[in-house]
Amino acid sequence: MSGHGYESGRLNLPFVGISTFGKSPYQPDWDAIEADVAILGAPFDFGTQWRSGARFGPRGIREASTLFSFGHGGAYDHEDDITYLPADKVRMVDLGDADIIHTDTEQSHANIEFGVRKILAAGALPIVLGGDHSINIPCINAFEGQEPIHIVQIDAHLDFVDERHGVRHGHGNPMRRAAEKPYVTGLSQIGIRNVSSTAKEGYDDARAMGSDILSVRQFRKLGVETVLDRIPEGVRYYVTIDIDGFDPSIAPGTGTPSHGGFLYYEVLELLDGLARRGDVVGMDLVEVAPDYDHSGSTTILAAQILMNAIGRILHHRAE
Repeated sequence: MSGHGYESGRLNLPFVGISTFGKSPYQPDWDAIEADVAILGAPFDFGTQWRSGARFGPRGIREASTLFSFGHGGAYDHEDDITYLPADKVRMVDLGDADIIHTDTEQSHANIEFGVRKILAAGALPIVLGGDHSINIPCINAFEGQEPIHIVQIDAHLDFVDERHGVRHGHGNPMRRAAEKPYVTGLSQIGIRNVSSTAKEGYDDARAMGSDILSVRQFRKLGVETVLDRIPEGVRYYVTIDIDGFDPSIAPGTGTPSHGGFLYYEVLELLDGLARRGDVVGMDLVEVAPDYDHSGSTTILAAQILMNAIGRILHHRAE
């Protein structure tokens, strides 16, 4: 049975100490990653087309995540009757951030890719904190040479622009760049709605290149189990979550909010179902811009969905 951290003599309240993700140990040596899960910050937001500020997302998410690290030996969910993230079984480390070179997208992305490759080489699950959605491009690049992956995207926007004024690696391009990879077997793009960043031809291209596209209203009409049945079973999933996939009533802290989005449990149930159907081998959460939400609700939501997703991924792996 996993014990309580405060039994060691420190209460260690959320506002005490250094803000690593979930108060996990900081590991600055990327050649010495011994963990089940490794957190990497990618504070890059030069790919944005409107409001910047997602460069502060990793810090905000880390600080919010301390709320869910109150010293208990894991997180007990009475509905599931499961203790997720038991401290005596789960090894999670925080690697800090990839180095970002201001105005240099190519080198910044290369530094993010390097970090994800180090995590994969260590056999850990990479969890990347963005940053704008362009940081998904180096994350997916890092899976070159690995077994194939199916991408599940939760987002308000399709992000399937090929090129616009010479830009191919902004936050409107990542799913197009991913679909071009021979090791990406398909995409499930969920939550796409209203005025999108992609024109009709982008949707046509996405479907022709293997995408299944669902809006929030379509998701709700079908129900989570039917949506899961549309996603290939028994494969390796990479999950990318844009915080604007959630409704701005609960996640206003983002650069491009779009009303009509998901609520917390809808996404959690989808992620839990994915973890039961196959193997989630990587995940990023992007576009959190804390300065647009002084309540802190957006960063807390981001941290909560990540902590719960990680717990369920590892639990279902061990079953």
